[in-house]
Order: sequence, then structure tokens, then C-alpha cells
Amino acid sequence: MTLAKDYNSVMGRSNDIMKKALGLDYKDFESGSIAFDYETLMKSTGYTLDEVTRIQSRTGVGNTPLLELKNLSALSRKYAKPGYGARIFAKDEASNPSGSFKARRAACAVAHAKKLGYKGVIAATSGNYGSAVASQAAMQGLECIIVQECYDSKGIGQPEIVEKARKCEAFGAEVVQLTVGPELFYSFLSILEDTGYFNASLYSPFGIAGVETLGYEIAMQCRELYGKDPDMVVCTNAGGGMVTGTARGLMKAGAKETKIVAASIDLTGLHMASDKQFNLKSCTTGHTGFGVPYATDPDHSDVPRSAARPLRYMDRYVTVTQGEVMYMTEALANLEGVERGPAGNTALAAAFSLAQELPEDAILVISETEYTGAGKHVQPQLSFARDNGIDIRFGDPAEDKPGVNIILPKDPSFIKCKEADIDRFRASLIKKACKAHNVEEPTEADLEFLAVETKSSVEFVKNVIANL
Repeated sequence: MTLAKDYNSVMGRSNDIMKKALGLDYKDFESGSIAFDYETLMKSTGYTLDEVTRIQSRTGVGNTPLLELKNLSALSRKYAKPGYGARIFAKDEASNPSGSFKARRAACAVAHAKKLGYKGVIAATSGNYGSAVASQAAMQGLECIIVQECYDSKGIGQPEIVEKARKCEAFGAEVVQLTVGPELFYSFLSILEDTGYFNASLYSPFGIAGVETLGYEIAMQCRELYGKDPDMVVCTNAGGGMVTGTARGLMKAGAKETKIVAASIDLTGLHMASDKQFNLKSCTTGHTGFGVPYATDPDHSDVPRSAARPLRYMDRYVTVTQGEVMYMTEALANLEGVERGPAGNTALAAAFSLAQELPEDAILVISETEYTGAGKHVQPQLSFARDNGIDIRFGDPAEDKPGVNIILPKDPSFIKCKEADIDRFRASLIKKACKAHNVEEPTEADLEFLAVETKSSVEFVKNVIANL
């Protein structure tokens, strides 16, 4: 029997396609209401932290160095009050085989696919995760297809996204490049169904379990080298996997007092699924276009229940501007001799400001760096922005208007992250969860679940629901 391949038919079979492509039945974790058994979902991988570490070490993933950014720390300290200005460290994830922390997620997912006997793996991604999956598939002997949202309707793609496609192809993957919009998920599902390959999703429990080793390593390295846990860890936030996995790893190491801060580039006003606005952003990941929707509605991803649930773990959510990130990318190279890509430098731009809130002996860790290359450099991104009518100048980043200009700080004192209203995001998640499950009167189990889900309290959840 030939299955209909039109959009509505494929989307209607999405749950069945996902079940076959992941080897998981998400119904096993459902309660029939809002609550679901998240921790059992995470345990469904069947791998302990030690086992994940062994899986990653077989392909040279993990055990990355912790670099102290002494010159940037000293520069930040110049703008802090006396006795303040934390020591800034970077977990150098660019030393992973594919050049980013996402190699941790991919190593675990691809190894599991091989264990289950799948012939290949597929991932939907703009690029960094795609190259990680392609790299791991090459090392572990599986076929690989990457489905990438790459171009606007005129066939124009951003330098960074195009470069990441080439990186995937260099590792031997087939790359299916699509225009912005709903065809991404449809095409992804259709290819999964046709090939029978494993869904190496960013949001599966296998992917998040792979990131737990990152948080664990941060804690253990800080203890070994400096005799204490980090006071703060800053994570670039897009889909939420970095925050979720890092926080869980820190918790498994016993670093319960470490504050987790999520950082995104503020692209308020740009719609990520808009064809006209697709190329008006100059940083393609780590921005609020992913960070806010995935924090407030994690289950709109490519699996029925996302294992990346960042609001469970973050203590604060801050934003920076594109200009601040590009300035900090240059500063890292000029002052530290370390050239890294913009995604990790989103957290670094925030950390430069946040360090000024902490005492001089405090340890602040940036949870990632990522590789750089031709399309990831600041100059091609600025040139692309200029070609798309974006005004670029030095000044006060407070005057930044996404899609209109890029304001590079006229000096480091102008790098100031902004506090996002995390309680508003918590309330949004609660409202969306009630609406998605058509629940007017949540059960006690629902209330307790939502309190954990938002790192709040049952009283907070009740107050939000009372105002629906």
C-alpha cells in the first residue's frame, strides 16, 4: 500500500513516524493530562552518566579544556566596583571533533542508533548539530541525511548557514536544503518515513543525556583546579538543550549552589518563519527567536515531548545584542588569542557584564565555545547585513533595533546584558500547557508538575491559572 505524501497526510502520521524513528513510545510517559513523567523519559535512554562518558570518549568527544580568560576578566573588572569582577572561564567545546558542544549530543544519539540496528540517522538543523551528527555518523559507520532550513524564497542563504551545510557535506552527509517555513518539518518527517532512519533529534533524551557530561565536567574541573564549584554558569540559549543538559550535569556532580543563567541575542520583532525577515538577522542561532518560544513551549519540537526544558533549570534569563556579540568575538581573539564563533560568544558577551556583579574571587564559566570559519567570522556576517540594508555603526547598543541596525559598542563599558522577565515566560508556559491539553482545572499532579517545569511554586502556578 502506497502512503499519501501530501502535507496533511504526512503531518497526520507524525506520531507514528516518530515512534518508529526513535524507538520510543511517548505514551508510556503520559498521564492523560498536563503532567508527564519527565525523569522516566530521561532514564529511558538506558545509559548512566558514566556510560555516556565512555560512548563519547570512543570518538574523541568531551573532556574539553577549561580556559581562564584572564585578559577579558581584567577588562571587565575595570568597569566593576572595587572588589568585584569575577574570573571568567570558557569551556572550550570547539575542541570536539565537529567543533561544538553538540558533538556530545550526536555521539550519544548516533551510538544508540547503531546499537538498535538503524542503517542511518537524520537530523533537522541549521547546521552546528548537523555537522556533529554527520561527523559522528562518519566515525560510527552510519549513513547520514541533514535537513536544513537554509534559504529565503530568492535562494539567498546567510554565510554562516551555507558554511555549515558545506561542513556537513565534508563529513559525507547528504544535505537537503530548504527555504524558511513549514516545509522543514514536513520534509523531515517524509524523509524519515521513506528511509527508516533514526531520528537523531536535538530534543530526544539521548541528545540531552549527551550534554549532561558537559555540566559534570565543568564542576569537576573547577573543583580539581580551583577547589570550588563555579558560582555561575552562563549558557547560550536557543532550543534549550545547552541549559537543560549542563544544569542536569552540574546537579549530578552535586553543584547545587551554582547559578544557571541563560543568554540569548535579543531579536525581538523578527519572526523566524518569515521569508522577508529570514536574512535580516545576522546571528543565526542563540537568539530569542528560538530561545523564548522553546522555553515557553518546549513541545513544539520534532519529538512529541522535548527533553530540553530550560525553564526547569534557569535561574535568570538575560539578553544581549548582535553588536555586543560581534564586538566580544573580536575582543576574545584580540585579547586572548582565541578565535571562536558567535554562538558561544553570546554567553561570553553576557558574562562580561555579569562578572561585574560578582566578587573578584568568584568563578564564572561560559559553558561553550564553537568553531569558527569563513562564514562564521564577524566580517562576512557584517557584510551580509550591510547588503541587506542593515545600518552598522559604533555607538550605544541600547539603540539596537533588530532588522534595522547593528550597534557595535563604542567601548566595553557599553556592554550591558538586559534582564528578561523570566516570570512572564513561566506564566506563558503554564498558560500554553493548559490550553494545549484543554485543561481548565488542573489536578494536584498537574500543579506540582508545572511548578517543577517552571522552577517556581504551586502557589505561583495557581495564581497564573486564576488569571487565565
